[in-house]
Amino acid sequence: MSNQRTGLVVVVSTRAAAGEYQDETGPRLVEFLRELDFDTPEPIIVADADIASAIEEIVRNRMPSVLLTTGGTGITHDDRTVEAVEPHIERAMPGIVNDFFRRGLEQTPLAIVSRAVAGTRGHSFLMTLPGSKGAVKDGIATLRPVLPHIMTMLERA
Repeated sequence: MSNQRTGLVVVVSTRAAAGEYQDETGPRLVEFLRELDFDTPEPIIVADADIASAIEEIVRNRMPSVLLTTGGTGITHDDRTVEAVEPHIERAMPGIVNDFFRRGLEQTPLAIVSRAVAGTRGHSFLMTLPGSKGAVKDGIATLRPVLPHIMTMLERA
C-alpha cells in the first residue's frame, strides 16, 4: 500500500452528466480532500442510472483511501446512490451519519428527508452525501476533525 492517501469524489446527477448544469459540490469535496493532503483527481460525474456500475468499477479496479459521493440520496425513484454504495461497506459508521444529520437539522428540518451511509471497506472510508451545497458543507464539517484519525486507524489494520 502506498503512503500517499488517495481520494475520489463521484457526483451523481443525471442533469450534470448531461451538461445541463454545473455541479459545485464535487469540486468542493475535492478541494476538502486536497486540503487534507489526499491525492484527489477532479470529480467523476455519473448519471443516477449509472451509479451502481460506476461504484462496482471503482471498488474492483481503483479503490481510493476515501470515496465520497454527492447526490442521489433522496427518496425519488432515481435516487440510487445509497443502494449502490451500502453493499460495499464492511463496517458501518453510524456515528458519522448521526453527526452529519445533526448538523443538517440545525439548518433545516428537511435534512432528515435525505439518506446517507458511511463506513469502511478494507483500508478505505466511504460516505454518501446529498447533492446540496449545505449538505456538503455539513459533511465536510463532520469529516474534517475525524477523517485523519479514521485513516490512521485503517492504515494500521
